[in-house]
Amino acid sequence: MADPFYITTAISYPNGRPHIGHAYEAIAADVIARFQRLRGRRVRFQTGTDEHGLKMARKAEEQGRTPADLADEMSGYFQQMCDALDVSYDRFIRTSEPDHHRASQAIWQAMEAAGDLYLDRYEGWYSVRDEAYYDESELAEGEGGEKLSPQGTPVEWTVEESWFFRLSKYQDQLLKLLRSPGFLEPASRRNEMIAFVEQGLRDLSVSRTSFDWGVKVPGSEGHVMYVWVDALTNYLTGLGYPDEMGDLWPASLHLIGKDIVRFHTIYWPAFLMSAKLPLPQKVFGHGFLLNRGQKESKSLGNVTDPLDLAERFGVDALRYFLIREVAFGQDGSYSPEAIVQRANGELGNAFGNLAQRTLGFIAKNLDGALPAIRGHAAADTELFETVERAITTDMPQAFEALALQQAVEAWLQAVFACNAYIDAQAPWTLRKTDPERMETVLATLYTCIAQLAVAISPVIPASSAKLLDMLGVPADLRNLQGIRSHWYSPLAESDFRLSAPTPLFPRLELPAEAA
Repeated sequence: MADPFYITTAISYPNGRPHIGHAYEAIAADVIARFQRLRGRRVRFQTGTDEHGLKMARKAEEQGRTPADLADEMSGYFQQMCDALDVSYDRFIRTSEPDHHRASQAIWQAMEAAGDLYLDRYEGWYSVRDEAYYDESELAEGEGGEKLSPQGTPVEWTVEESWFFRLSKYQDQLLKLLRSPGFLEPASRRNEMIAFVEQGLRDLSVSRTSFDWGVKVPGSEGHVMYVWVDALTNYLTGLGYPDEMGDLWPASLHLIGKDIVRFHTIYWPAFLMSAKLPLPQKVFGHGFLLNRGQKESKSLGNVTDPLDLAERFGVDALRYFLIREVAFGQDGSYSPEAIVQRANGELGNAFGNLAQRTLGFIAKNLDGALPAIRGHAAADTELFETVERAITTDMPQAFEALALQQAVEAWLQAVFACNAYIDAQAPWTLRKTDPERMETVLATLYTCIAQLAVAISPVIPASSAKLLDMLGVPADLRNLQGIRSHWYSPLAESDFRLSAPTPLFPRLELPAEAA
């Protein structure tokens, strides 16, 4: 069977509508999942919503409705966002679903069987917005003298009976895990977490009695699980836990925002160690997406609906921009001007124009018949080698390292090489002076464009599919191995005829208010 690859996003907290940060993570995960499928791996990709906890309960109360009703409405917006942005998830999980309650109770019972849960009283600081407990030493003072979490959110003093998890028991194992190469990236996040664990871990409060919107603690009347116990368990639920999970666990990659690294690389591995389950292979904490350099917030009035951007500029243009613009793992910034500039300059002028010129020339001068290669010149071989290196070495290496921006850069350099080649070879001149050479040049370009369309398909899936349809490339060749099987003999033996191409990337204009 094909090599398995299981990738997850963090599940989104649906107490408000999706913003651009949610879209960024979903798109990045989708690009990685699609790349692994291109390689021939058996991919499982999961995303969804984290619906329990005090924050949801209070939001519903404010609106005079039940938490379940709020969760149904809001989760719908997140799933709609994923569908609209061409995110190819295999399961959209909701933590309110019955199979998830069963899985959460099963991991709880496994931790209890390990002797890692005990009943006590919790007194301490809690941030409802972060759904997180904080030590006094982690708090800062706000302008009005109020205490704030490290994320700048208000905290409140909480006193209640609680189940505790023996997190302190796993301190040495967690340090060893965090220091092992490749488990947590980028390195800056790894260093933060090592420093946090080295200060000493305290046992973690893992149940609440002050509200009831959550997974019930088995055998403990009035207790619901701390929302992060049930949120993290979603990664197991989606594979069938506590029943047979097949060979997809442990997860190949948990892709998350940098603000929830502690939960995924300290709490989650400790829960899994306690439940005697294998640990995920890698956790990657990506950066934030800033609006013209500012973090989005409702108070600043700069929160962006990603579907508005997709409608304005096109889904593929937005996807391309987010992957191309931001060094993955660092914070990045976006603006309408930057999206338009990237889409017009690179997708439109560089790649779209290359395809338009080549296919239009074949349609007009060869009656759409696919040209044959009639002997190689050094320039042809050089271009083939450039494209080959980009799609078989540079791009895969970058994607595997989660250097998504570099993967697109490697692709773009191959596109530029094709443009330099068509300008140097000038098939419009060869048409009069050397028609056979013209055919070879067009066949070379046809082959390279087909390969580049397949290679960039994880980033711009709809546009790539449209171009491959125009090129007559059958579905079974639309992968890295298949498209290279026709390396020196493009589908010239088929009777497919190219029609005059339609523009792939219509020129974008800035909306009036931005211009």
